Amino acid sequence: MSVTVGLERLIREPRLAAGWGRLGLLCNQASVTRDFGAAWDLVLGLFEKRVTALFGPQHGFYGTVQDNMIETGHARHAGTGLPLFSLYSETREPTDAMMAEIDTLLIDLQIVGCRIYTWKSTIAGCLRAAKRTGKRLVVLDRPNPLGGEVLEGRVLDLDATSFVGQFATPMRHGLTAGESALYFNATIGAELEVVRLEGWDPAAYWADLGRPWVLTSPNLPTPDPVYTYPGTVLFEGTNVSEGRGTGLPFQLIGAPYVESAEAVVDKVKRLLGGKTPGVHLRAAQFEPTSQKWRGETCRGVCIHVTDPRQVRSFRLALAICEAFVELGGAKYEWKAPPYEYDHVTLPIKLILGSQVADRHFGAGRFSVDEPFWRDGIAGYIEAVRGHLLYPRVMRDET
Repeated sequence: MSVTVGLERLIREPRLAAGWGRLGLLCNQASVTRDFGAAWDLVLGLFEKRVTALFGPQHGFYGTVQDNMIETGHARHAGTGLPLFSLYSETREPTDAMMAEIDTLLIDLQIVGCRIYTWKSTIAGCLRAAKRTGKRLVVLDRPNPLGGEVLEGRVLDLDATSFVGQFATPMRHGLTAGESALYFNATIGAELEVVRLEGWDPAAYWADLGRPWVLTSPNLPTPDPVYTYPGTVLFEGTNVSEGRGTGLPFQLIGAPYVESAEAVVDKVKRLLGGKTPGVHLRAAQFEPTSQKWRGETCRGVCIHVTDPRQVRSFRLALAICEAFVELGGAKYEWKAPPYEYDHVTLPIKLILGSQVADRHFGAGRFSVDEPFWRDGIAGYIEAVRGHLLYPRVMRDET
């Protein structure tokens, strides 16, 4: 499939920027062309002195920082001396002083198709800043690596908003960055333009695109954990390792207090009725070199992606979580706050988007087929219909 991303369109058609004035660019190391041209080099080369500021999201402009709530500071860009503003610092959206440097803020971020990934909250913050200061925001669109048709996981309840979810979206949301911005902007009302994709089929997954994957953050180094992330990210809200500190983050799931990895896999398969589409579940042991259970042997499961189109990671992760709840007994715990700057709420509630999410596990209450896990998706499909730039029919496959 030949897909032209927004950045490549801008390079081909620089006249698109004729009325944009002074430019700021929000991007990171994954903002590249098909042949690995970096957005910051290309935009600076194309528009020279019109570029007056650079911005970086969570994990930093160069994507070096590992974990949640580890901030990056403001700096000067080494090659140009331009101000390099961090939007994961003492502020998570551009300040008025930052916006004073520019007339138009360009955003070129490769989102990963999951509500939890904070870059969509960063886009929302940029929209609010543009509205507040009377500036323009332009999104250089990129494909959703999980496609644009399949949706998974309950829609966020608005009493569970945080930096990992500010709008009513499901866990696997099916939007591109540009479409997300349009959906958010229906509430915010900033001056917004999207440089659309060319040639993108919303039925396509990253494996279909023939484009290089550049790690968007340190724990999504290849496409495989991107396919599992909308489910396995929930383990950030538990005392189960999500594989950080290993070579397979968000694919290795385990804890030392479980005695048998084989028992975990057997329990998961029973909870799913023997159906694990698109993946092979291998009983596994591993020892994280950092993060949870550093230096201890964890037992659990390794998720091998065999067919990205068939992976239903949310349903899978619910079953894995319940297996640890049951097999871990009193040793299983929900992770305590803080999580993404919320110092009060249990992280699992923010991740799953409900103040009662934790009550749906254990003690005979759990079912992967419970309607709770797909709450709100029908309404979401209707709500985003008018903001879709690439026609398709969305469907709930929770």
